[in-house]
Amino acid sequence: MTTLRPFHVDDLWSFNRVNLDPLTETYHPGFYLQYLFTWPEYFTAVESASGTLMGYVMGKAEGRERNWHGHVTALTVAPEYRRLGLGKQLMAELEDISEHRHHGYFVDLFVRKSNQVAVDLYHRLGYEIFRTVNQYYSGEHPEDAYDMRKSLSRDPTKELMQPSGRTVEPWELDND
Repeated sequence: MTTLRPFHVDDLWSFNRVNLDPLTETYHPGFYLQYLFTWPEYFTAVESASGTLMGYVMGKAEGRERNWHGHVTALTVAPEYRRLGLGKQLMAELEDISEHRHHGYFVDLFVRKSNQVAVDLYHRLGYEIFRTVNQYYSGEHPEDAYDMRKSLSRDPTKELMQPSGRTVEPWELDND
């Protein structure tokens, strides 16, 4: 049996094995703490019956007017717990918070173009590729990202998730 629960500060010391995947972004502790204290409702852990951290999702609410939305900053499940539906459960929790607590129009996320497993998961969950962000992921091997979106009930015609077909630069994201 698994349990969804709020992410706690102490989880920062036990989530390293969850973050070992090279496709999972690992941030400095201050970044996690900022999210935990600013958007605690958006930081959810999934835990096994024995208390082992199996995965987590963290996000936030952002934007203005019709661009007000939930954003998935990170979703990861430890390799040994994948393909059990935990990512789907964590995403459903974040979508529910975005819709019912923050009254967002959609949920968005960024995913590496090369991470086809994740892209396929998000498609199955109802997300569409809205646009491409040129070299969103920096480092030794810079990589483009897909900006994927899923409309919530405040966007009944799904207008805000329709693919734009555009490629934008990372600095252009602040202008949304």
